[in-house]
Amino acid sequence: MKKAVLFDMDGTILDTLSDLRDSINAVLEMNGFPVHSTDEVRSFVGNGLRKLAERAVPAGTKPGTIEKVYCDLLAYYQAHCMDSTKPYPGIPELLRELRSRGCRTAVISNKADAAVRELDARFFAGCFDGELGARDGVRLKPDREMADIVLAQLGVPAAEAVYVGDSEVDLALAANAGLDCVAVTWGFRERSVLENHGAEKLADSPEELLRILLA
Repeated sequence: MKKAVLFDMDGTILDTLSDLRDSINAVLEMNGFPVHSTDEVRSFVGNGLRKLAERAVPAGTKPGTIEKVYCDLLAYYQAHCMDSTKPYPGIPELLRELRSRGCRTAVISNKADAAVRELDARFFAGCFDGELGARDGVRLKPDREMADIVLAQLGVPAAEAVYVGDSEVDLALAANAGLDCVAVTWGFRERSVLENHGAEKLADSPEELLRILLA
């Protein structure tokens, strides 16, 4: 068993897709743009709200307009990030079990740091030893910087930690940071996508994930 487990947030421990879809669509409507389906928004997420805004606007949108959509999205999502969001079934129990066995836990996300902390406090109070979202001056996943910061906070080397995520971004982060990785299949990417991006360990349920992490 590793000394620490680092988790992605969206699509891994929290089902945030409905709130992300509703937020980007509300902002698109406010700016006179067409909205997107759930599946389209699912394909846009994973690299933070700025990239979500960039991918959601029509091709050829001017940079200044994209920046406005991003700023509108940042404000709107902050106010609505808990409308429909909820933990995936079994995740709170998994976190408590890991901590009962002395494992350090943390969450790393490309969503805004304030939203990460708000969601953590609402749904996972006392479950994490560290948390980090998007901040000025910190490179986003898949760059390794966020993982390095959190591992330093935990006092655990990469060789003694594992990363859990649901997307190709998470797989790339783990590779860049020298972390073992487990990909979960209940999130924003299909199993085939994860396998095509090099996933070797996959979990179809929190119960299976726990067995892998405890092995």
